[in-house]
Amino acid sequence: MFSSSLKRLIRRPSVQIASRKYVSTPGVFQVFDREVKRLQKDRAASDADQSRLVDYVKDEVAARVADRLLDVKRDFNTVVDLGSGCGHIVKHVTKDMMKKLVMCDMSVEVERRVVDEEGLPFERDSLEAVVSCLSLNWVNDLPGALIQIKNSLQPDGVFIGAMFGGDTLFELRTSLQLAEVEREGGISPRVSPMAESSDMSRLLSRAGFTMTTVDVDEIQVNYPSIVELMQDLQSMGEKLHGHPDGTIPATFQIIYLIGWKEPANTPQPKTPGSAHISLKDTLGTTN
Repeated sequence: MFSSSLKRLIRRPSVQIASRKYVSTPGVFQVFDREVKRLQKDRAASDADQSRLVDYVKDEVAARVADRLLDVKRDFNTVVDLGSGCGHIVKHVTKDMMKKLVMCDMSVEVERRVVDEEGLPFERDSLEAVVSCLSLNWVNDLPGALIQIKNSLQPDGVFIGAMFGGDTLFELRTSLQLAEVEREGGISPRVSPMAESSDMSRLLSRAGFTMTTVDVDEIQVNYPSIVELMQDLQSMGEKLHGHPDGTIPATFQIIYLIGWKEPANTPQPKTPGSAHISLKDTLGTTN
């Protein structure tokens, strides 16, 4: 039997995990209410003590993003952290990696530069590198946001990001669906739609990035019950199957993205048929 508090949790409106498929359309379908998302971030930021207690997932992902940035053997002057939140990435970078990190977030409660990921204020060809840790999931026009990031980068600039993948919180989704089917005879969308890794590979290429890399990782956290899981998700500003010991696992699938803006001096392929020397003659081959 479900407790009354758990029943209220199950019946609370939210949004379903589903694969987000992107196609070229004249308009942008508004999946997310950006003002509601800003209010969620403001609420999480306003209770700093509670928010710091649930930073473990974002801090872990930020450390892995920073590690990928460290692999780029280059001395950066300025790096932009898009969707910085309270500053997860800054905890894992050093002055040896960059001279300055500009933290940007849409929340007015966060003492950073206020920037909405759907409308970047940066000039074209002005940034050396852009990093983003778990903030692009809630962008309605994700292809457009990636194009804006690419356009803001200098030639040979790099974008390194992380997003929640489509299998995130599949245990919670399955548990809520089974409970609702049993009691209501149907299911409602309850977790936000998320992209698949194959989607992100195509979107990076579509945005104009070169030498793209997409890899997937998983982080699993065990909770005493579904109540603690829901409370932590709310404190994070984010919108089961149990173990034998009674704990509830929550799997966070993370998609890591790397894309480069093409350098200005990149050699371009010649037009087919424009060669003046025969490869057969050069190699000395015969029929």
